[in-house]
Amino acid sequence: MSKSIDQRSLGLLHHEYGKQHFTLKRYLPHEELSRFIKHYWIVEWNLPPGEMFTQDVIPNPCVNLVIEQGRTFFFGPSSTKYGHQLREEGCVFGIKFKPGGFYPWIQKPIIGLTHAPIPAESLLPHSNQELEDIFLNRQVSHNELVQQMDQLLLPLLPSVDEMGLEVERITTYIQDHQEITKVDDVCTYFQINKRKLQRLFQQYVGLSPKTVIRLYRLQNAAEILGQGDTLQLLKLSMDLGYHDQSHFIKDFKAAVGTTPEAYVRREQKRITRP
Repeated sequence: MSKSIDQRSLGLLHHEYGKQHFTLKRYLPHEELSRFIKHYWIVEWNLPPGEMFTQDVIPNPCVNLVIEQGRTFFFGPSSTKYGHQLREEGCVFGIKFKPGGFYPWIQKPIIGLTHAPIPAESLLPHSNQELEDIFLNRQVSHNELVQQMDQLLLPLLPSVDEMGLEVERITTYIQDHQEITKVDDVCTYFQINKRKLQRLFQQYVGLSPKTVIRLYRLQNAAEILGQGDTLQLLKLSMDLGYHDQSHFIKDFKAAVGTTPEAYVRREQKRITRP
């Protein structure tokens, strides 16, 4: 039986409201694949005819394989919020690779995927259409889909890349230590030259260290604000390592598209809507 894992927002904006429109399940891959893959994810929805819902996301610094009808690609991480539109009925099967975990599969700098996703069939032994037929079949259980993906990927398993593992350790440290707001702090902790860190992130992550720090901090902020509580923004910005509230507000608006106050008001309105 495939193991389902926690359903935290992980960058999904207005997550509680979104759950009224779709279901999201995450599953752990085979143990050998877990060195490279964070989890599989499956989204399903069934909206009334003519209705559309857009789920906004602050991205994680990860490559994703997205198997979707007519749109099956390996996508590099984005540096800004993006929206995914859901219409009527459908599903998507995805793979979220760990930061640094996709490079061993293609041996090319991940920054190249930022604006140029690659078709899944360029790496996998099935055409895009075959992948969609297999993994978008809603008559098949999630457990079976996960096992099928394990079986598809295990023969393609690359060798472990030590630098990729180091990049994963660095990004995990950034994610877990919300007081980290400067690249210099990361360099000091890991005793690594700043230029070398930037080159590593360009090759293995596809985003700069500064961008990764900002995305994780804003994910933290959105998750807290998504509770719909009226918060002291000065305290929140300080808790997230910002020493200047205006800088926090500017970063939040640039990534999310609205100010923190407007984000909370929108969340409160959705929570109290009958």
